[in-house]
Amino acid sequence: MSLNKTSKFISLILRHRPEVIGIELDEHGWADVGELIAGVAKSRPFDMEMLEEIVRTDSKQRYSFNEDRTLIRANQGHSIPVDVELEQKEPPEVLYHGTGEKFVSSIDRQGLLPKSRLYVHLSPDEATARNVGRRHGKPVVYEVMAGQMARDGKAFFLSVNGVWLTKAVPAEYLKKRGQ
Repeated sequence: MSLNKTSKFISLILRHRPEVIGIELDEHGWADVGELIAGVAKSRPFDMEMLEEIVRTDSKQRYSFNEDRTLIRANQGHSIPVDVELEQKEPPEVLYHGTGEKFVSSIDRQGLLPKSRLYVHLSPDEATARNVGRRHGKPVVYEVMAGQMARDGKAFFLSVNGVWLTKAVPAEYLKKRGQ
């Protein structure tokens, strides 16, 4: 089985459903590495070396180990309530959100909502947002007036892999980019 498929399985476990392999996450989203490896190894060949390879080579830097590599967690994207100890930060004036064309009318009406996640994910650059949007069909990119939102009292957090997070983005802070 490919490391890519195993990485997606680990993402499911650490972000959404740890019970799939019979483990629990602590309140900060950390899982015991030994328990994770044992749980994943029930359904496919898996060991510490493979886990380290997945963490090291993940292009989106989805995972972090603690200092002694006994714990691991997803950096963001959780649908289960965990506190990944995000630090509140002052955002740049503009951030970007990529989505698929099929979601535009809903976003134009309701703004950006976290749906099943804890936060709305925002990109620091338009190219990354466009790539994210491609995963959902024909991409559409929104400019998010993050600086104004922050001045209006909305909190922003920066995850360890460079993704900006906020609870929601009301429609009045959005501007569709020219396609």
